[in-house]
Amino acid sequence: MAPNPAKPHLSTDPVMAALIARHGPCPLTHNPDVSPYRALVRTIVYQQISGAAANAIMARFLGVFDSDFPAPEALAIKPWEELRAVGLSRNKAMAVIDVAAKTLDGTVPAQDALHALEDEAVIERLIQVRGVGRWTAEMFLMSTLGRPDILPLNDIGLLNGAKIAYELAERPDAKAFTQLGERWRPWRSHACWYLWQAADTKLP
Repeated sequence: MAPNPAKPHLSTDPVMAALIARHGPCPLTHNPDVSPYRALVRTIVYQQISGAAANAIMARFLGVFDSDFPAPEALAIKPWEELRAVGLSRNKAMAVIDVAAKTLDGTVPAQDALHALEDEAVIERLIQVRGVGRWTAEMFLMSTLGRPDILPLNDIGLLNGAKIAYELAERPDAKAFTQLGERWRPWRSHACWYLWQAADTKLP
């Protein structure tokens, strides 16, 4: 495995160095085989509910179609009420249908087309889809396109991780977190992954 170029840069920050030692290599990488359509549908299904509940709903959602994953042509014409019946909220049902429609009309292109765009251009494309806000687009940039320098400012878990790891008196606001993140540039996505680990493990 090639060495991670983010590690020596982030390790100049003692807090990040400790997190890297504790949690090992950051797994964020570009995955060229992931379809934006599939990634966005899954992200919407999994939003704001527990993993177990989302897994159950996803299984029922896939059971509506005669394939391992519905083609956008099939999902785009599916009545939202049928998707509501398998556990999706009305908003989520309408959102996944819109992902399919926006895939068919080219708003959500194939990954190679998105990969060629700058970060903000990808965000502007994706937020045209119902149910996809900036946070969802940023997660897509990090986890699917492997963009190394994304700093989500409205992720409560991430802000909690910063408070814990840096022993701050209170959770930083967007301005304070932006300032803190300057020390991690151009590897802010990787730093965020370590802060999520800090939040999950509640480091002292």
